[in-house]
Amino acid sequence: MKFARFLWNETVYTGVINDDGIKEIKGNLFEEWEYTGNEFSKNEVKLLAPLEPNQIIGIGANFVAKLEDLPDKLPEIPVFFFKPTSSVIGPEDPIIIPSGINEVKFESELAVIIGKEAKNVPESEVLDYVFGYTVGNDVTAPQFFHQDGHWTIGKSFDTFTPLGPVIETELDPFNIKVTARVNGIEKQNSPTELMIIPISKMISYLSKVMTLKPGDVILTGSPVGAELVGEGDVIECEIKEIGTLQNMFVMKKENVNVNV
Repeated sequence: MKFARFLWNETVYTGVINDDGIKEIKGNLFEEWEYTGNEFSKNEVKLLAPLEPNQIIGIGANFVAKLEDLPDKLPEIPVFFFKPTSSVIGPEDPIIIPSGINEVKFESELAVIIGKEAKNVPESEVLDYVFGYTVGNDVTAPQFFHQDGHWTIGKSFDTFTPLGPVIETELDPFNIKVTARVNGIEKQNSPTELMIIPISKMISYLSKVMTLKPGDVILTGSPVGAELVGEGDVIECEIKEIGTLQNMFVMKKENVNVNV
């Protein structure tokens, strides 16, 4: 099932996408909901980020180029980081390059959406706590990384977490490919089996550190091939079973003081 948030006539709705259009729903997406009877054409709405996350957690450097490169021993403490919810945008929204730099880095990722409270979850039960999946773009400005390795500022600018286009609930996360194209040219294309820390292990680990809540978004890492891009470049992050998340990079407009 594909869930979407969308804007129509200046009002935000939630619905289920099918071949005929979008059927509006009401209620708690993670608990109980029902159809309202209202239907919309896909062509008359603007898709938004498919949810307003409770929190966003990313993992760094989690893909290798080929199976032979997978390490024999996993790191004892994976490199996790938080991204602010204020950085979330949806499909077709512009990604704004911060003042003072000319390029930022795209990172196409599978985003996991937690569906129920999770604490101390064993790896074998992780998928029982997952509501669904969407496509994420962990946009990064490495120019703002701290020399001691702190990533927060470089990951946190407004517009730096595009999500969408939908939440797909029927997906095998272990049998998909994460891809990205810049101006139509493929840059990333990797199966999730190339993850260093698999999804079940990373979510189980996080649940032993913190209580995960419904609406938490876990960005699971980006394949090899991410690179710097600039103004006017168009990024398409895609997982075929979910859809394509497309955005354009634009420079931040400087405030201009005009003396009258």
